Amino acid sequence: MDQTIVAQYSVLAAAIIAACASLAAAFSDSKAASHALDGMTRQPEMAGKLFTNMLVAIGLIESIPIIAIVIAIVLVFANPFLG
Repeated sequence: MDQTIVAQYSVLAAAIIAACASLAAAFSDSKAASHALDGMTRQPEMAGKLFTNMLVAIGLIESIPIIAIVIAIVLVFANPFLG
């Protein structure tokens, strides 16, 4: 019975990690896009370079929740507390 409780809490923790990482990535993506669009409206001649930098930044931001979700899933299936 103790192992089922540990497994349930592990799945719950993985879900919380995934939710927090996804929310943080969504907030960061919107902030990066907002600032890039602000820069594009201020200096239209730099729009191409700013757009490229924005895409690279959003790609890097999106890698963080993917890594967090993978680590959470690995910790669920390779749980050291289950014995």
